[in-house]
Amino acid sequence: MPSFVYIIASADKTYCGWTTDLDKRLKAHNDGTGAKSTRGRNWVLLYAEKYQNRGEAMSREWHLKRDRSFRKQLRLNI
Repeated sequence: MPSFVYIIASADKTYCGWTTDLDKRLKAHNDGTGAKSTRGRNWVLLYAEKYQNRGEAMSREWHLKRDRSFRKQLRLNI
């Protein structure tokens, strides 16, 4: 099943995760039913990559979470 790794941003924070349905996941974050650390903020999608399977997406997520300079650069381009 295709999976996605994504980066979302609020006014003061970025968040990186993976999912099989980007629209549904972004809606969950904005409704307050996503990850605990994303509740209470309005999120916008900054970046997404598509992968063939969950394992590839999870591996890429691990690397993106540690690449703070990449996430900072995305925020500057908003």
